[in-house]
Amino acid sequence: MKTSNEIWKDRLNRKLPPQLAEEIDTFETEIELRRQGKMDEVIFAETRLRRGAYGQRYDNGQRHDGKETRTLAYDTNKNTKGVNTVWDAPGMLRIKIPYGGMNIEQLEVIAELAEEYSDGIGHITTRQDFQLHFIHIDDTPTIMRRLAAVNITTREACGNSVRNITGCPYAGVCPDEKFDITPYADALTHFLLGHPDAQNFGRKVKPSFSGCAQHACGLAAMHDLAYTAETRMVDGKEQRGFCFVVGGGLGAVPFQAKVFDEFLPMEEMLPIAQAIAKVFSRHGEKKNRSKARMKFLVKQWGIDKFKEEVLAERAKLQHDPRWTEFISRVEDNVEKPLKPPSDLPSIIIGEKLNQWIKTNVRPQRQPGYSTVTVALPLGDLTADQLRSLTDILREFTTGTIRTTVEQNFVIRWISNSDIPAVYDALSRAGIGSAGACNILDIVTCPGTDTCKLGISSSRGLSAQLRKQLDEKCFKLDEAIQNLHVKVSGCFNSCGQHHIADIGFYGVNRTVNGFQVPHFQVVLGGQWENNAGSYGMPIIAIASKRIPDALDRITNYYLRLRETDESFLTFIKRIGKAAIRQELHSLTQNAPTYEQDPTYYTDWSDPREYSTGDIGRGECAGEVVSAYQFAMTDAERMVFEAQIHLDENDAQNAGNEAYAAMLKSAKAIVQMKYDDVSNDADEIVEEFRERYYDTKLFFDPFAGGKFASYFFAAHDNASQAYTEESARHTIEEAQLFVEAIHACYNRLRQEGLS
Repeated sequence: MKTSNEIWKDRLNRKLPPQLAEEIDTFETEIELRRQGKMDEVIFAETRLRRGAYGQRYDNGQRHDGKETRTLAYDTNKNTKGVNTVWDAPGMLRIKIPYGGMNIEQLEVIAELAEEYSDGIGHITTRQDFQLHFIHIDDTPTIMRRLAAVNITTREACGNSVRNITGCPYAGVCPDEKFDITPYADALTHFLLGHPDAQNFGRKVKPSFSGCAQHACGLAAMHDLAYTAETRMVDGKEQRGFCFVVGGGLGAVPFQAKVFDEFLPMEEMLPIAQAIAKVFSRHGEKKNRSKARMKFLVKQWGIDKFKEEVLAERAKLQHDPRWTEFISRVEDNVEKPLKPPSDLPSIIIGEKLNQWIKTNVRPQRQPGYSTVTVALPLGDLTADQLRSLTDILREFTTGTIRTTVEQNFVIRWISNSDIPAVYDALSRAGIGSAGACNILDIVTCPGTDTCKLGISSSRGLSAQLRKQLDEKCFKLDEAIQNLHVKVSGCFNSCGQHHIADIGFYGVNRTVNGFQVPHFQVVLGGQWENNAGSYGMPIIAIASKRIPDALDRITNYYLRLRETDESFLTFIKRIGKAAIRQELHSLTQNAPTYEQDPTYYTDWSDPREYSTGDIGRGECAGEVVSAYQFAMTDAERMVFEAQIHLDENDAQNAGNEAYAAMLKSAKAIVQMKYDDVSNDADEIVEEFRERYYDTKLFFDPFAGGKFASYFFAAHDNASQAYTEESARHTIEEAQLFVEAIHACYNRLRQEGLS
């Protein structure tokens, strides 16, 4: 008797293009080969990642709906207690949604898959993808076939590949756009998917499209390849093209993208992308993953040499008819409304409806129509809510919807007179919350809920902050309402904390002998202007005190801001030192475990963050005091480096950041060898011998890359710093200090210090 997966395979393979059906069949075979031990795990890991199949953090066998999980998928951590094979831990499947565009049939299939194979929850990511968690790897081929049947793929959603192409969800309806970027994003998606010249990268490549420069919909500055719509007049005719930038990225150390071409003609969009793929494949780093993103190649070469190499490669490419074929189809898929234009009712009854219209409804450039944002706390919605959305789309639109980088949906082409009815329908489905794109709409990564790299509970904190803000949000000053808050569970910026007005990312600290979840407070970022500037961390505060920190920051802004002064301008004027001082008391006077055990746990997490008192002997106490004193000094030095940078003193900024690395390295070296001098060469040598060569520094957080930052800073200690290189050194110093903390905490927990 056939299994349900076999039945689905027979039914769907007849509907799929032969090449796609064969590709999924191949993956199914690879799963079986790996199960039999006939395929190396390293090779299998890359092949499953390229198909969107991720490992997931083990969460005590409980699903979001409270049911126990069955045996789930692909944990590659051989040290996980109780995990016997790579098949015993939860998994996640990432589903590519190019530029966020979806239709009713696709929504219905994802609802079915979430209900049948996952925990009943669909999650929207900050790159407009969908993710399903708690997926068994044996089910992934069937899921892929069912998605492919409605023209959705998971191919290259993860791995060293071209990731989902981010695109403005308001494309085609935004009053400020130069032109609709949708067909161009669609063309690049299909051109690069599976392209033979885009299969040999050392790391991922992330593209984006924006219709204008002033909004944040495409976040151009933080992408490897980013296209912002531009037009110019040539011989009396309007010509379309793009301001094209390369080499951006967030991650541990963020880079602003560099201008490759102020006006890249649309005819050159695809061949230049292909040439860049070939150059990056050939010259990008392959061995050291921490230096393998395109941003490092652009930094190493400089934008002029990078452009020279790309143009030389472009000149050698054989003509591909697909480069220009898409131009003839630009107007093929123009969206149209279901209903005629109309006016919003002159009288709107109900405070909640008025609040929702204020924050969630945006006029289109087409008179009589609006775009409605469906705000989704934590980016989650249930299978039933997905189905309710399809009912709403059928009633009010021609059946399309888009996801956003803020983890929401937008419904376009709503005739204005229907706006109250749309609100009622969304509210009945439990997805009618106001506050889209304001301080209530907190962007967050999965954090410790499911991510193996999570340090602190970003989702738990975000839920708490939203709860705190929910009752008072619309009573706050508009300057506060319009702030953007973003939370990441670690330094990697999956929650995009670098480009928030107020960002937080997870770290840990030892307090009274216990490990305690903390968050770094990040200020100075800018969401608008396509991620116009990046913030930097100023102070680490215990997770349970972060809600107080947010209140203090916003109240401080209200007390001292000048008339109509933006938050970013305020931060620059008042200075980070003043903000840090305002928050400093939140780092003091921690309660003992006996006084308040909740201080030592994380938000919304049933698991204990720390299980007891670690190493409280008198000798250890003396060493701990010396270590903590030195690390406090190192953190102060990193912050002072930021102040130097804010004062345009790049040289002292870089020098101070490097000195902070030396200070923290010496602090941990003294745990094993207390006779180390202040000589920089000796500190580096002792750190390398005792922590790097022994791999004591190589845990999932610290890894080798943060040590490589330290070694590189030492090798380049005599260099002249630029503003950019000083900023990168400060970011690297902060990460190195955090890695020292992580290493220290782990070694004490394991009793190795």
